Amino acid sequence: MVERAFDVIVVGSGAAGLTAALNLAPNLKVGVLAKGDISAGSTAWAQGGIAAVLEPGDTFESHVEDTMVAGAGLNDRKAVEFVVGNAPAAIERLAALGVPFNPGDQERWHLTREGGHSHRRIVHVNDATGWAVQQALEKAAADHPNITLIPDVAAIDLITARHTVPDGADGHAWGVYGLDRKTGRVCTYAARATVLATGGASRAWLYSTNPKGSTGDGIAMAWRAGCRVSNMEFNQFHPTCLYHHDVKNFLITEAMRGEGGQLKIPGSGHRFMPDFDPRAELAPRDVVARAIDHELKRLGLDYVHLDISHRDPDFVKGHFPTIHARLMELGIDITKEPIPVVPAAHYTCGGVVVDLNGRTDLTGLYAAGEVTQSGLHGANRLASNSVLECLVFGTAAAEHINRNWADLPPPPAIRPWDESRVTDSDEEVVVHHNWKEIRRFMWDYVGIVRTTKRLERAANRVELLRQETADYYGNFRVTSDLIELRNLVEVAGLIVRCALARKESRGLHYTLDHPDLAPEALDTVLTPLNVPSAPSLR
Repeated sequence: MVERAFDVIVVGSGAAGLTAALNLAPNLKVGVLAKGDISAGSTAWAQGGIAAVLEPGDTFESHVEDTMVAGAGLNDRKAVEFVVGNAPAAIERLAALGVPFNPGDQERWHLTREGGHSHRRIVHVNDATGWAVQQALEKAAADHPNITLIPDVAAIDLITARHTVPDGADGHAWGVYGLDRKTGRVCTYAARATVLATGGASRAWLYSTNPKGSTGDGIAMAWRAGCRVSNMEFNQFHPTCLYHHDVKNFLITEAMRGEGGQLKIPGSGHRFMPDFDPRAELAPRDVVARAIDHELKRLGLDYVHLDISHRDPDFVKGHFPTIHARLMELGIDITKEPIPVVPAAHYTCGGVVVDLNGRTDLTGLYAAGEVTQSGLHGANRLASNSVLECLVFGTAAAEHINRNWADLPPPPAIRPWDESRVTDSDEEVVVHHNWKEIRRFMWDYVGIVRTTKRLERAANRVELLRQETADYYGNFRVTSDLIELRNLVEVAGLIVRCALARKESRGLHYTLDHPDLAPEALDTVLTPLNVPSAPSLR
């Protein structure tokens, strides 16, 4: 087995992971693992932009309050203030790296407004902001002599005390085991510190706006290693995913509604969002997604329409060139006709519990971005706070590692990966069947509107698939698909457990059996049986 050693291993190559790597690299050797191509994560798919207080008349307090309102009061105010306060500096660092944010007519940058925001505060690069951010960070990382970018490595598990020779001190992490997808060999990637930046788990549902790799890998690995996870029941369904027979996960950005796009009933043309909320199309995503879901079920529709054809064609093409070009390829001219849209799983608001330094429950293990529950999002993420969280917490984790480097113990001897009792699989169909089954029952039973009975049905199916997957994992050599299936089963179970535990409807978790708010907003925290004495992170 090949062993590679770095000062720090970063698992994930999106905004959070590359931001952490760039802030570590001046003094430390950093290895950045990507499950596929370096650019293949969710960051590159982000269309809308990044929220920050940059407009005259806007304030940090206003951004904080908008975030708290969207999060239904479950947010940790200290975390919200921390992220909002660090947002302008994060934008400046991206600009210094060459991200070409759209210029404004009067101000330095053009700012748009999205659902839930009380001001224009979204900086963007047309409608492909994430791609521009990814390319700038990736170029800076590739050019840095202390950063090694390692594509096509699927992380299997964190290296902890049970993997060391002799058994090491409990409560530490020293890197990961990873499958080289090109050679099929399992390698150890050892380090004194590890940063999880693996994104969320929205591919647990049948319809999702996320790339294929969003299978909750970091959440599952951290849970198995002994870290607490929290608020996994809050799964954001983006209101406007393209409904098309051949294209299943093309997102229509929130910014289109911010620039006047209207949601309408096909046929009648009735604009229905004012019937549900005075903020209409600019209501937070959970409100808009539930309204669309209600109309789909009430009228037996497959989709609703998002219509911006009343705006000037040059304006539409200028603000949404990527969407316009892609939909023209599919025969939809958004300057003349509406777009068929449906809600789709988009963002995981819960995750691994971290503090404001990105620390988890294991010494040497940090996490940043969608893999975490930092306290920023509460019960529902405010639009365009996602990439922002990656930038701020990627920096925070790196700075804490830099400040405390001398206190992080070096990794002990690590046990080699043992494949002596397994064989190559002769029934891959099991993996693909179980993957499809998870995504189908999660969509049917753990979707936008839930009931206790539906959740109990999902829990039963998770347990059956967990046993079947564990048996398969114990008998056959790992593959990338098997690793993802194992993680999906784990994360699906965590989502269902959290959803069953919450006896109220708050934010993204809406259940017909408990439609009212509880008197106090409390996190749903799950603690694994093998957790070490967890520090008080907040």
